[in-house]
This record gives sequence, C-alpha cells and structure tokens, in this order.
Amino acid sequence: MKIPIFSQNIYPFLLSAYRWYLLTPERSLAAAYQAALQIKTIEDEHFNGNKIDLNSAIYNNSVMDYFESDLKRQLRIARMRLTEFRASRLFSNESNQRASQKTGIEYPSPALILEKLNFIDQVISKYNNLENEITSSALVNKPEIVKVDSPTPQSSPQKLPNPNKEPQKKQRGKADTMGILPRSILSTIGRLQVELDPNAEQDVVKNFRQTQRRTIIAIRFILLLIIIPLLTHQISKVLIVGPVLNHFRSPETGQIFLNLEMEEEALVELQRFEEKLKFKNLISSAPPLSAQEMEIELEEKAHEIAEQFRRQSANAIKNVFSDIFSVGAFIYLLVISKSSIAVLKDFFDHIVYGLSDSAKAFIIILFTDVFVGFHSPHGWEVILEGVSRHWGLPANRDFIFLFIATFPVILDTIFKYWIFRYLNRISPSAVATYRNMNE
Repeated sequence: MKIPIFSQNIYPFLLSAYRWYLLTPERSLAAAYQAALQIKTIEDEHFNGNKIDLNSAIYNNSVMDYFESDLKRQLRIARMRLTEFRASRLFSNESNQRASQKTGIEYPSPALILEKLNFIDQVISKYNNLENEITSSALVNKPEIVKVDSPTPQSSPQKLPNPNKEPQKKQRGKADTMGILPRSILSTIGRLQVELDPNAEQDVVKNFRQTQRRTIIAIRFILLLIIIPLLTHQISKVLIVGPVLNHFRSPETGQIFLNLEMEEEALVELQRFEEKLKFKNLISSAPPLSAQEMEIELEEKAHEIAEQFRRQSANAIKNVFSDIFSVGAFIYLLVISKSSIAVLKDFFDHIVYGLSDSAKAFIIILFTDVFVGFHSPHGWEVILEGVSRHWGLPANRDFIFLFIATFPVILDTIFKYWIFRYLNRISPSAVATYRNMNE
C-alpha cells in the first residue's frame, strides 16, 4: 500500500517536532547552565570570584549598569529554563525514554545532570534577594524628615544625615532627650567623628553613587512609562490594527461618517467651498464658470471631502484598539517594575521634601488652579472634545457639562484632604505658607 503524498510530507515534520519535545529537558538544562556560566565569568573576571556587588565603588556608574542588566538577564534565563526543565521532567517517563532511544536520542548521565544543577544552584542562590538589594541601595539615602512644631512660614523640614542609623531604632521620649551637654555640642562632636573617620571619603563616594543610581533608575523608568505606551500605540496601529481593519473594512466602501458631527462638519466645508467658488467667479476678470463647470468642481470637492472623512473615521477606529494595546503595555510595565516604582516614589519624595515651603505652596496653588480653579472648566472642555474626536465619538455636551460640574469638585476635595491629612503633619510650615499665599 502506498503512503499518501501528504503523509510522506508531514511525517518528517512530526518526527522532528517529537524529537524537539523529547530534548526539552536537556535543552533547558543546557541553557540554564550557560547562563550560570556567564554569571560566574563576570564574578571571576571583575569581582575576584566573589558575588557581583551592584553597590561596589570599583567601577563607574555606566559599567555597573551594564553588569546589572547582564546579571538580571542571565538570572531570568537561568530561572526560566530551570522551571522549564522541572516541568518537562514531570512528563518524562519510561515510554518517553524508550521512544527517545528509537529516535536516536542519548540523554546525559544522571551524574552530569546533578553536577550542572548543583553548579546552577550555587551561582543563582547568591542573588535570590537581588530586587530587594537594588531597592534598598536606592533608598539608603532617603532624608530623615523632622517635624516642625511651630508652623511659621520661614521654617522648613530639616534633613539630618545619619550614616550610623540603625534599622529599627527605638524612639525616645521627650524626657530622654535631656542630657548633660547641650545637643549642639554633641552634634558637633558627632560631625567631627564622622569627618575624622578614615572611611568617610569612601562612604561619601558610595552614598553619592547610590543617589546617582537612584536618579538614573527613576528618570529611566519615567521615560519608559512615556515611550513604551506611545511606541505600542504606533506599532500596533500600523502592524496589527491597521491591516486587520483594512481587511474587514474596505477603504472604498467603508462608512464615511461615524457620527452626525462629522457629517455636519463636511457639509459646512463643502458649503464654504461653494461660496468661495461663487465669490471668485464674481470678482475674477477671467470668463465666469458655467453652471455645469461649477457642478463638476463641487463634485470633485465632495469626493475629496468624503475621502478625507473616510480616512478620519478609519483612523478613529484604529485609535480605539491601539489605545487598548497601549494601556495593556502600561499596566504590564507597572506590574513587572515594582522595585522601580519604589525607587521612583523615593525619588519624588526626595525632590518634594527638598523644596522650600514657598516652592511647595507655589506648586500646590499652580496645580490646583489649573485643574480645579476658576478657568479649569475651559481646559477640561478642550480635553474632553479632543478625546471624543480621537475616538470618533460625538461630543456630548450634556456629558461634558456634567463631568465639569462633578470631577473638579471631587479633585478639589481630594487635594484639601491630602493637605489636611498628610502635608499638615509632614510640613506644617508649608501649609501655613500655602494659606498665606492663597489668601
């Protein structure tokens, strides 16, 4: 009996796919082993065989960023491949081993597998708390904020450098703060001890690099939050949403207007063109156009306007689906970047707490006046109309007026609660300055 040609063509493909499935444990273990070897090579060549210290002062910031990215990539590969190895071993049984022998596959010896697994565990176990180390090193220089009792406009939160601060130091009461010597003399003595410390210069350089590292991580994360959604929107619109929409919606027979506002806008544009054509016909020294010629001009302009609004309608539909992809990319970036979010929060805290009271009050007044002030309804109206046009929706005036009447009020309430609840406790002098400037 002859084997059908279709079976003859598909049999080698199925055999190769089955061999690939049987080789999954060996392939996964080899990839994890190579990733561990890469990490070990960096340790031996640049850190004298020790663990890769991301806070080391041996290399500059760019080199440490390179080591960090390479370390994260190799650790991710090793852990993913180990997971794949364990999962594939669950489905490996005697029948699979016999089938692999028939197909010419030879598995490595158990001793070699155990040796590779032991080596991989020894390498990657040193970096189990890598994310926590990066976050803690970025947060190590967070300034200590001291509350000011008197809410005078000139006072501001003080930043106290405390290099010998313990992780969980017991808070002292007011009676414990009294000593034999004045606190100014004790603080001077403590500052002299820090300055005379032989390791003070290294500590200063290390703290500066940690602060610089925190700033770089925060700015890079902000740029990623802006660039990645925009790139996702454009790429998905061009490569995914556009071709799919053009396949199901013909450019020639597609709907011209998505709503009545677009149709009215097209009619107004055509009417203005007709009036402009008649005006030129009256004032021009050339022979006037006949009624048939004017009809031809109007027909060409109508086709041009129809094509313009057909493209605008298709673009609005593409924007809806592309924005969904952008929001998904933004949420995914937030989910996988918990350590970067913590560093970004500390970065903003450091900037805000470093401002003077007048600067804090100025920013709060500017922000509140723009979004909840007297002229803010005009800005919200422009934003909502732009969003409606972006998605091809009709600008519902009732919804816009209802939104303007409710959302800024809710936002203003949140601002006032934040000022009363948090800012008044952290920086009462800034609240006093804000009230004086606002009055």
